[in-house]
Amino acid sequence: MNSLDLITDSYDYNLPKEFIATSPARPADSAKLLVYNRKTDTVTHTVFREILNFIPKDCTVFLNDTKVIKARIFGKKCSGGKIEMLVIKPLPGNRFVTMIKGRVKEQTELKFALGLSAKVLALNDDGSRITAFFLNNKQIDFSKLVEILEQIGHIPLPPYMNREDKKEDEIDYQTLFAKNDGSVAAPTASLHFTPELLEKMQKEFTTYTLTLHVGAGTFKPVDAKEILKHKMHSEYYNIPHDAANAIDSSKEILAVGTTVARTIEYYARTKSLSGECDLFLHPHNKPIRVNYLLTNFHLPKSTLIMLVSSFLGRDKTLKLYNEAIKKRYRFYSYGDAMLII
Repeated sequence: MNSLDLITDSYDYNLPKEFIATSPARPADSAKLLVYNRKTDTVTHTVFREILNFIPKDCTVFLNDTKVIKARIFGKKCSGGKIEMLVIKPLPGNRFVTMIKGRVKEQTELKFALGLSAKVLALNDDGSRITAFFLNNKQIDFSKLVEILEQIGHIPLPPYMNREDKKEDEIDYQTLFAKNDGSVAAPTASLHFTPELLEKMQKEFTTYTLTLHVGAGTFKPVDAKEILKHKMHSEYYNIPHDAANAIDSSKEILAVGTTVARTIEYYARTKSLSGECDLFLHPHNKPIRVNYLLTNFHLPKSTLIMLVSSFLGRDKTLKLYNEAIKKRYRFYSYGDAMLII
């Protein structure tokens, strides 16, 4: 084991700003695809629509069917000051974890459009807030809140896109199979599928879905100097019984996205079908069940590049990232993809 694998700064690389994708490839499957074969140590540069030619035959494909909610809303304090809120996830008792831009104290009341209001119940050490929501002064649950957010909220684009959301993002920043409300970020490896390509893949490969609701922690940089001191965020997941049976089988698995990889790996370690996943994969905590990974290109020093390094090793990951930069790949959520086989 290389001791540099445990140092956060060892996962840094220099990305010119113009390589940060702020809109998707059109059509979606015209995105570039870097295929890395670990057995032959070879790189193939192709386009996403060719992916079915590279996925190993007889493997089972897993997708994340979470749905991004319009979690970003704007409102006012009763005193009149403006605030911006990101609804991150529900908690028991119709309470919610939120992030609020603008100074608030416990018991601060906030007003939004359509009769929606909120009360700040507690301030957490990590900067998040525990909040309850009310419609015309009656406390509401998650499904009712999502209904209102659909009308007044905004798609919560990642901060590095550095722009406001547009109408197109409601389609672009959502997978074709998004079903279960709850994410504040899309499982972006899946954004490259067109309906035709998805249908073709489902004919050629046995495909299962599971759910992991992506939280804001996915964008949180690793602040600790040593990666093992990083406190991993947790995200709600659920695995249907048929998907769990497939994980328990001996068939090889392709995880479409880091969220799928973490969920399967968490299940492989705990055998729990639902709960909170806080698994941190890195070169000293490698996958034990997922064989292949489809993923985008991730931020420097993030838990996501460390996850990719758990499949490839840190040196190889950084070499491939630098090759992608040389070949002018587009990075991050709306960027190009990499298939590790």
